[in-house]
Amino acid sequence: MNLRSFLHGRIEAAFEAAGVAGAEPMIGVATRPEFGDYQANGAMAAARTARTQPRKLAEGVVEALGDVDFAETLAVAGPGFVNITLSPAFVSAHLANVEIEPTLHPERIVVDYSAPNLAKEMHVGHLRTTIGDAMARILEALGHHVIRQNHVGDWGTQFGMLVAHLEDVQEAAPELKDLEVFYAQARRRFDSDNDFADRARRTVVALQRGDERVRAYWRRFIDISLAHCRSVYEILDITLGDEDLDAESRYNDDLPNVIADLESAGLVTVDDGAKCVFLDELETPLIVQKRDGGYLYATTDLASVRYRSEHYRADRILYFVDSRQSLHFRQLFAVARKAGFARETCKLEHHPFGAILGRDNRPFKTRSGDVVKLADLLDEAVRRARALVTERNPELDSEEADRIARVVGIGAVKYTDVSKHRASDYVFDWDAMLNFDGNTALYLQYAYARIRSLFRRGGIDPRCLTDAPAISNDTERRLGVSLLRFQETLEQAASEALPHYLTGYLHGLAGDFTRFYETCPVLNAPAPVRDHRLKLCALTGETLRKGLGLLGIGTVERM
Repeated sequence: MNLRSFLHGRIEAAFEAAGVAGAEPMIGVATRPEFGDYQANGAMAAARTARTQPRKLAEGVVEALGDVDFAETLAVAGPGFVNITLSPAFVSAHLANVEIEPTLHPERIVVDYSAPNLAKEMHVGHLRTTIGDAMARILEALGHHVIRQNHVGDWGTQFGMLVAHLEDVQEAAPELKDLEVFYAQARRRFDSDNDFADRARRTVVALQRGDERVRAYWRRFIDISLAHCRSVYEILDITLGDEDLDAESRYNDDLPNVIADLESAGLVTVDDGAKCVFLDELETPLIVQKRDGGYLYATTDLASVRYRSEHYRADRILYFVDSRQSLHFRQLFAVARKAGFARETCKLEHHPFGAILGRDNRPFKTRSGDVVKLADLLDEAVRRARALVTERNPELDSEEADRIARVVGIGAVKYTDVSKHRASDYVFDWDAMLNFDGNTALYLQYAYARIRSLFRRGGIDPRCLTDAPAISNDTERRLGVSLLRFQETLEQAASEALPHYLTGYLHGLAGDFTRFYETCPVLNAPAPVRDHRLKLCALTGETLRKGLGLLGIGTVERM
């Protein structure tokens, strides 16, 4: 259940009973234990309408609620807050399981993320695509129909240069391992060899016109590039497949139609030979066709908006793209609306993310100043995790140590990324992310492993614990309340496209479990308390596993 929504409904009804119709209470998680579990606000705003004092109104709300079954205490605090402490019986009754409840209003949601430029290998900045993947998983878990879209860059002028170079070195193409080296070689030739540069430009034209020989070389390069992406996706457990590809080239044939439709709508102005869209709400125009007749990213993006709105009938289109593209998306959405490319009921949302920085607070690079390849960074994560796991648990056999290191290393990198507010930059720090303390994947994975160890030591199958746990003290109650907040956390993350709400929740849950484990004996507790506490442990372990899984992060049975 969504506790926050439940309490909102009850408090809203109490406002009406207190004589204030239409009041909109705000329900928040209490910031300190002495404030209870939740804190309801809204009396101050409603008091102005009712022409009364906020505290007096809050007291009237508590009186209207009366002797409710969900609260152990209801207390008015400050100028008009209502502190709510949930009752042990209410918490216990809702803890038989913590299954994720599907939404009553499922939507068709397009999630656009990753979108690497196929001219190069994926670099450390593409790690931030895990935000989009986590959101796709969360939305699906809540019952929405999610359509993943990987809008890879596989078109444009740079591919003329790359195809021309590939044509010259075709015998070595099967051995093409390093796309960065290949790109650098092609770029040097383009900059230093006029004949090659002219041929590269002619190759672009031939590619756009559908020349089969050029298209064949282009497809070979794209296939090699996509193979690199697939490898990284597999390591990161990113849920993007070939069926989710939405390449720029897909829209090539539709681009003249986009321009024609914009012109028919009276939106195109020719400025210095280029076709632009000027709108009053935009500080700068959106260029949709260059002076030489070439198209831009904006043209392709307009075509894709229309396709997603009309073909997929999307209710929401979520773009998880670098914050540096914010202006582009404001322009794109405004023009798409004005041109009628997006249905009125289709929400267009850019959810920007910040940059990954080095310790010098500059973009994260290698010591030599090169861009960090994502594949190399992930290899380093597993290597460091292997050393950590072996040091902590030297009796592990090599195969199990390798398996645990992979889960721990990749999980550490992914969790660090999604645990930060999406829009924030953050400093990449190996020591911080591979730490058993703090808000890290390692801390949560260790909490899960400790729970699994408890059941192994007791020789107990948690699936046999079918009854809801009875709550006998406040530490148990606090852990139970934390477990019941899972649903509301997922719904909040889905609504705002902020997966760090989930990581914050999981970290808090693990902290509540640690306090419970340290103060409440489990295996040595007398019956029936023992089974009740084991059930709390089982629910915590399952919630940690589910929550990490929604972030694309694995768990291990021991560490």
